[in-house]
Amino acid sequence: MNTKDIERLVRSEILAMTPYSTARDECEGSPEIFLDANENPYDNGFNRYPDPHQKALKRQIAKVKGIGEDRIFIGNGSDEAIDIIYRIFCRPGTDNAVSISPTYGMYSVAAAINGTEFRKVPLMQDFSLDETALLAATDENTKLIFICSPNNPTGNSFPKEQLTGIAGTFNGIVVVDEAYIDFSVHDSLTGVLDRYPNLVILQTFSKAWGMAGLRVGMAFASPYIIRLMSNVKYPYNINGLTQEIVIGRLGQGRPDTAVTVRERERISSAISAYPGIIYVYPSDANFILVKCSDAEGLYSKLIRNRIIVRDRSRVPGCDGCLRISVGTPEENTRLICAVDEWSSRLSSSRPGALSSGTGIPVSVNVNTLDTEDEAGLPAEKRAGDPARKAAIFRTTSETAITAIIDLDGKGPSFISTGIGFFDHMLDQIVHHGGISMLIYARGDLNVDEHHTIEDVAITLGKAVSDALGSKAGIGRYGFVLPMDESEASVLLDLGGRIDFRWDAGFAREKIGDMPTEMFSHFFKSFAESARCNLHISARGENEHHKIEGIFKAFARALKMAIARDGSSSLPSSKGIL
Repeated sequence: MNTKDIERLVRSEILAMTPYSTARDECEGSPEIFLDANENPYDNGFNRYPDPHQKALKRQIAKVKGIGEDRIFIGNGSDEAIDIIYRIFCRPGTDNAVSISPTYGMYSVAAAINGTEFRKVPLMQDFSLDETALLAATDENTKLIFICSPNNPTGNSFPKEQLTGIAGTFNGIVVVDEAYIDFSVHDSLTGVLDRYPNLVILQTFSKAWGMAGLRVGMAFASPYIIRLMSNVKYPYNINGLTQEIVIGRLGQGRPDTAVTVRERERISSAISAYPGIIYVYPSDANFILVKCSDAEGLYSKLIRNRIIVRDRSRVPGCDGCLRISVGTPEENTRLICAVDEWSSRLSSSRPGALSSGTGIPVSVNVNTLDTEDEAGLPAEKRAGDPARKAAIFRTTSETAITAIIDLDGKGPSFISTGIGFFDHMLDQIVHHGGISMLIYARGDLNVDEHHTIEDVAITLGKAVSDALGSKAGIGRYGFVLPMDESEASVLLDLGGRIDFRWDAGFAREKIGDMPTEMFSHFFKSFAESARCNLHISARGENEHHKIEGIFKAFARALKMAIARDGSSSLPSSKGIL
C-alpha cells in the first residue's frame, strides 16, 4: 500500500475538515508577549497552555525509540489513539473492525462508541493466532485490524513474520498494540514501518516506564497517518506538567525490566506446582494468566488477603483463569503465600487433587503428593497428617528475607538469594532433605554477602522450628557420615538446646561467589535460630565437593530428624523438650 491507498480509506469528513489551529501555530519567530489565548498573564508555572504539538517531548521520544519525530503521535494514553483511529477510518453504521479474542477490551468499547461493527476471531487453543481465519473475517467494509502483541490477557507474543504478513496482505489499517513490548524478548515492529504504510504501532509509558498515572501513550506510523491523527485530536491533549515529567524520565534512560521478568518467572514457578493450579501460561508481559480448578475460590481468597487480581474466567477462551500482575518481590511473596493457603485447604477438602500441569520451571524443584493411593504413601506424606509448614518474613535495614517451608515436601521450591553458589547449596537441602523451600532474599550485596547469608540462616532456622511445632512424633536426631572423595559428618539434635561445633577448613577465600568464612557462620546462625545441637566436620581435597558434602549431609540428617515416627509422643524421656 501507498499514501494514496491509505487516503482512500479515510472518512470523507476527515479529509474535508479544517483542523483546529492556534495563533501560535501561525506565528513565526519568537514572540515575547502572549495575548492570543485569553490566559491568565501572571506566571505561576501553569498559567499558559501547553505545547499542543509536544515538540520537545517528541524529540526525546525520537531519541529513545530511534524513530523520526514525524512518525510519532502522543495521546492521553493509548486509548486516545485507539479512539482517534476509529474516528479517522470507520464510517459509523457502515464499516467494521476485526480483532482477536480474547484481547484488550478497549478495542471493542471504542468500536461501540464510534458506531463500528466489531468482529472477534478466537485464538487457537494454545492462544496462537490463526492468520487465515483473521483475514477471512474481513470484507470490503473492514477498515481496521487490531492485534495486541504481547497479548492481554494471554501474555503471549505473535511472530513478527505473521504480523507483517497480515499487514502486507490486508487492504486496510493494521494496528499492533505493543503496550507490553518492553517485557518481551521480541523486538518492536517500529523498524518495519517504512515497508508497511498501513501499519500503526501503539506503545505506552504506563507499564514498564511506570507512569500510568500520567496517562501518556504513543502511536508510531507513516507521517501521513500521524498528520491525520494530529488533526483529529483535541488541541491540548497532554498537559504541560506531564510533558515535563515524561521528558525528565526519558532522560534517565530505558527502564530496567529485569526484576519484573525475574519475578514473573518466580511467581510462575512457585504457584504452578500447587494442587488446584491447572496451568500457568507462558508470558511475555508483566503479568501471568493462571488457569485454576476453582478460580472463584482463589479470587475470593486473594480478596480476603487484600490482594486484587483480574478475574478473566468469564472471558471466552479464559475459562477458570485469573490474570495476575507482577508486583514487588514482597507483594509477590504475599501472593504465593495466599495461593499456598488456598491450595492447602483445597487439597484437604479434596484429597489427591493435583495440578494437571506445570507452568514454566525456572531453577525450581517441585515435590508434590504422589498420585498413588494414599495408603501407599510414606507416613510423613499422608494427607491426614497435620501440615508442618511455616512462613517467616524477616526485614532489617540490610536485608528482606522470606522463608516458606513445608517439611513434608508438598509444596514448590524456589531459591533466590542473589548469591549463585549459596542458592546451589540451599538446593541440596531441598533435594536431599525431602522438604519444600521458598527462599527469597534481598540484601545489601553491594556491601558484602555477610548480612544476606546470616539472615537467610536465621530465617530458615526459625521456619524449621516453627514448622515442627511441639516436635511430637519426630525422630529428633539425625546423623550422617557420607563417604565420597570428600568426607563430611553431621550430627543433629532438634531437642531445643543450642550447641554448635565446626571442624572444617577451606584453603580458598571463595567458592563461586560465596566467601568460605560464611559456611560455618551460616550453620551457626541456623543452629541458634532453630535451637538445636549441630556438629559438623569435613575432610577432603576438593573445596567444592567438601562444602557440597556438608550441605548434603546436613540435608540428610535433617530429613532423619524431622521424620514422623508414627507416634504422638515427644522424643524425650523427660516428656518435655
